[in-house]
Order: sequence, then C-alpha cells, then structure tokens
Amino acid sequence: MPEWQLVVDKQDLAARFGKAAGEYDRHAQLQQAVGEALLATIPQRNYPLALDLGCGTGFFLPKLRPLCQQLLALDLAPGMLAAARRRLPDPWLLCGDAEQLPLADASVDLIFSSLALQWCARPAQAFRELHRVLKPGGLLVFSTLTAGTLTELRQAWQQVDALDHVNRFIELAELRLRVEQAGFTVQQWHSVAHRLYYPGLPELLKSLKGIGANQVGGRRAGGLGGRQRYAGLEQGYARFRDTDGRLPVTYDVCYGVLCR
Repeated sequence: MPEWQLVVDKQDLAARFGKAAGEYDRHAQLQQAVGEALLATIPQRNYPLALDLGCGTGFFLPKLRPLCQQLLALDLAPGMLAAARRRLPDPWLLCGDAEQLPLADASVDLIFSSLALQWCARPAQAFRELHRVLKPGGLLVFSTLTAGTLTELRQAWQQVDALDHVNRFIELAELRLRVEQAGFTVQQWHSVAHRLYYPGLPELLKSLKGIGANQVGGRRAGGLGGRQRYAGLEQGYARFRDTDGRLPVTYDVCYGVLCR
C-alpha cells in the first residue's frame, strides 16, 4: 500500500498557528475535550521524562507536570511555545517537527500528543520518530483526526465547485498499519465521532479558522469569492441542520495507547 501523505507547507502552518495563539484556546473546545479524554488513558505512575508533542498553548502542561519528574513541550510554532511558557514556566520548550525530532534515541518515557499528528506530511515517518525516541517499555498516548472529519463541510462545498476546500485525513485502517509497522504494540485503540454545533455558517467558519482547520494542502483554503459562492455553501450545508436548526461539524478522532 502506498504510504499516505499530506502536502504541508510547515513554515506557513507554524506562522498561522503562532498568529492564532492568543485566541486559540477560545475556539478549542474540541481540542480540550479530546485532550481530557486522552489524559485519562495514561497509566498512573511516575515518568522520569515526558514529552507533550504538539503542545500548542500548553493547555495540558499543568496536568501532565505531576505525572513526571521532567517535562518537555514541543511545537512547530514559536508563537504557540511563547504562550506555553506563560502557562507553566518550568517545562523545557523545544521548537521542532514530529517527523524529525530533536531528541536522542531511547530518551523519553512518556509521549502525550493530542490532535497534532494530523498535520504531519508523513504520519508513518512521525510514528517511526516517536518509536525511536521512546525508551523500551515507554508509552505513546495520542489522538489524531482521521478520514470522515469535516465531512459535512466537504459535501457542502461540492455543491459549489469541484475544488478541494477541506483537508483530507488518513484512513483509520492505514493509521493502524503505520503504527504497527513503526514497531509499536497497541494497548488501547478506539475511534470516536465528536460533533460540535453552531447556530450558523459564519460562526462555524470562524471556529474552523481559529483552530487552523481552514488550511488545505499546506495552503489557505480558497476564499468564498463573493455572495453567490457563500450562498451556495450555505445552501449546501443547510441539509445537515439538526432539529434545533444548528449546523454540525464532525471530527473523527482516533485515540491510541502504544508501547515500545
């Protein structure tokens, strides 16, 4: 099977997330809920060295800190790391890429990564790197977005034009395959469809922009381009309204607990 890849302009990605850091937590209800669920999967023991991979604004650093003797926080975006520094001053902050980690082999006991790995160009390479830096017996607990995410928005755009306005995410079966090929033993694995609801299209699009989900193929999604296109998108999305008149956004999230 050819390896799944995403075209990502990582410089642009880092700049856009860094720019959004000040307002990110306000739009990150999904990220916070998923991260809390992921925290609950961590076996309760003392970890000499833990890593929050894709730490963002550092929202989970205070909750990870009691689990370990030393805590690293890594993100691609310097702006996010600046926000993380204000959240908890004592972690070691690293600016880096999950596909090329600036860490020694077999150096980390626990890796926590919530809703970050979906931005990797080559998820298989990221999992190989995560396996490399974990100590034997070390744990990776992660969540990531999979195919089916933003399906309503994708289908609504198809009523407007044939362009690709929405990121595509890895299929769950391929994700499992790449995890196992990297050498991990799977201890826990499940997928959950999370849904958020918005009163209308403006609120929905603003939220997606706030969490960086308006990036497609390493670039910004094309603009609406006028009232007619906006009306077409609104009409295409209207068929998904629930009985309360709200517009749903679906995020298919895979949760995994892996052991090296």
